[in-house]
Amino acid sequence: MFRNNELIYPQSVTKWLAELRGQKWKRLVEYVSELPETHEDALAFQLMMVRLCGCLTCQPGGYKLSLGCKTCASRTVSSFSGSDSALLRRYRQAQQEVREFLETLAGEATAGEDEEVLEEMAVLR
Repeated sequence: MFRNNELIYPQSVTKWLAELRGQKWKRLVEYVSELPETHEDALAFQLMMVRLCGCLTCQPGGYKLSLGCKTCASRTVSSFSGSDSALLRRYRQAQQEVREFLETLAGEATAGEDEEVLEEMAVLR
């Protein structure tokens, strides 16, 4: 059956990718693999890998799923035809997207809290 597979790219696989490319890639992987999986830089790396690996199209019974996430990610990174700099650009783009999303989420939470305060004030009147 299928072994050690997740729904999307798991943070636990990251450390296994360090030696697959050059020094820039290795430094990035070593940095990200030490972070908690909920850190925004780890989330950005995961987003980048989900896109590179095509995790959203991985299906039960499919060849990629039968390989497992570690093998799939390793093959994807190894066979990436661009440079390490191209991978780092993809990572920085994912970082920006994660930051924008988190800022939007924080803004919505603050707006929701403001509305609650206004409602409470209206009740007190």
